[in-house]
Amino acid sequence: MTPTTNPQAAAIERYLAFWNHAPGDDRRRLGRQTFAPDVRYRAPLADRSGLDDLVELAGEFSLELGAITMTSRGEPDLHNDCARLRWELHRDGESFAEGTDVLTFDPDGLVATVTTFIDRPPAGFDPHAHGRAA
Repeated sequence: MTPTTNPQAAAIERYLAFWNHAPGDDRRRLGRQTFAPDVRYRAPLADRSGLDDLVELAGEFSLELGAITMTSRGEPDLHNDCARLRWELHRDGESFAEGTDVLTFDPDGLVATVTTFIDRPPAGFDPHAHGRAA
């Protein structure tokens, strides 16, 4: 993705950087620049509400998977207050999962909701397991 002044596209760049960032204060700071305080994140294995809960989830994700990189599988589709981001996860240079996130934005251009769909699950993924409710 190339740098842009479009607030939604810029938020998507920060969104990818958030997931790629190591746990700690810098990730939390990036989260405050990316997400609305009451962000809602829904995925097959997680349903979280609020920035603190999402930062906690990102830390759990890092502990579970180790060093990973999330990249865009193309330019995001943007319209109105929504975006569709197709992503891919890499570990040790190898792709191991793909998905699609549908993001909505608040009036300030911050990510208000995330709904994740898994397009190509990692080995051992249980599509019927669900994360804790918010």
